[in-house]
Amino acid sequence: METSDNARAAESDQQAAGDTSRTEPAAAAAAENAENAENAAETPTGIAAQDWDRASADPQYRAAVVDLLGALAYGELAAFERLAEDAKLAPTLSDKAALAKMASAEFHHFEQLRDRLASIGAEPTDAMEPFVSALDGFHRQTAPSDWLEGLVKAYVGDSIASDFYREVAARLDSDTRDLVLTVLDDTGHAEFAVEKVRAAIEAEPRVGGRLALWARRLMGEALSQSQRVVADRDALSTMLVGGVADGFDLAEVGRMFSRITEAHTKRMAALGLAA
Repeated sequence: METSDNARAAESDQQAAGDTSRTEPAAAAAAENAENAENAAETPTGIAAQDWDRASADPQYRAAVVDLLGALAYGELAAFERLAEDAKLAPTLSDKAALAKMASAEFHHFEQLRDRLASIGAEPTDAMEPFVSALDGFHRQTAPSDWLEGLVKAYVGDSIASDFYREVAARLDSDTRDLVLTVLDDTGHAEFAVEKVRAAIEAEPRVGGRLALWARRLMGEALSQSQRVVADRDALSTMLVGGVADGFDLAEVGRMFSRITEAHTKRMAALGLAA
């Protein structure tokens, strides 16, 4: 009886192995098809497949890029100033030095954008000027009251803006896209902020509630500020809604902000805060 049972079990195992061998090629093919579809979806088309020299032949597109780089340039300059100010609130010399290093990185990003604007025949100051009021207003309305709020603002607020610009960058010409993604690189502030904020919450849990409320306020203000910046500039808003450069349709705008919100929720979790 034992021998018969073992034989049947062995036969069953062989059949299962045979089934697996038959399904593995199909599964592999399905996986390959999915990967190919994903790669195809990510293959640049239209303006995104062109370099600056070709894309800038469209004057409306050129105006939109000048606006975008101007907004980014002033944002980086403002980030440099804010980090330098936040360094004054740092509780230790090592924290002060870390923020000073990050501020230096932000200024280098500003220089890259300034130089790019000059190289394409745009006056950097003129390109930045339309965005000064909106960005300064955002920073006035969200001025941190202490060291921890400053860290959360830099991590959450700046990341929301970066997510927005990355979404836009996907639809830009290759030269402009590469520059935008380069200046959006993390300067080390994300890891620094997460470490310091989580340590503070662990030491004093009630701090978490206050910082969670602060981060929610930053989220709302940052999204409103991004929308105001776009709405105030015709060329930029036209590009985003599909007038030039393969922009977003209205449904995609909604999906874009959903993705930004989802990324914000993940960052809040990384900080140990409730979204």
